[in-house]
This record gives sequence, C-alpha cells and structure tokens, in this order.
Amino acid sequence: MPKYLLVESRDPSETNDIGYFYDLAAALAGEGHAVTLFLVQNGVFPARRSAMSEPIGRAAKTGVEVLADEFSLRERGITSDRLVSGVKPAPLDVVIDQLAEGRKALWH
Repeated sequence: MPKYLLVESRDPSETNDIGYFYDLAAALAGEGHAVTLFLVQNGVFPARRSAMSEPIGRAAKTGVEVLADEFSLRERGITSDRLVSGVKPAPLDVVIDQLAEGRKALWH
C-alpha cells in the first residue's frame, strides 16, 4: 500500500483552499495508508492551539502523523507546549528521509 507525505506551507487564514488538503490526508489515512502531514513555513500557524487548529486535530485523530517543522516553529515564536494535541515538532530531515524511502509526495 502506498505511503504519502503531504507538505503544507501556507497559512489557512490567508487562503481558503487548505482544508481540502487536511481532508485528503485524513481520507488517505482512513483508507489504511501511512500518511504524514508535514507543516512548514506559515503552514505551522494552525499547529498552535487556536480556532484554526481543529482540522489538524481531526486529521491526527484519523491516524495522520502530523509534524511541524522545528525551524518554522522557532521563527514564529511557537513553543512545543502550545501545539495542538497530535502535532509533534520535527526537523526538516523527516521530509528528506520519507522522500528517500519512496513516499508519494504532494506539496501545497
């Protein structure tokens, strides 16, 4: 069964088309695929507990591994104790490792 890496770099408060990306991750996980949603750049903003974080928490509950780039978090002053449940900080190396293992990747 294919494994997927979805990389989100945009802030959902700036554009309305990010929700479908979270839904795609959840749907793939619901079908039994291994799915990582990697948040980077402004895509880490909804990882912080807020009204915008509910869709990410929902995706994590369906089995999506939700990771937030450590550097992007630091640059935006978001500490790990402020992250929504189910989101873990991770180095960018995770993206390289998962690409090297042959995951199908989508960058949004």
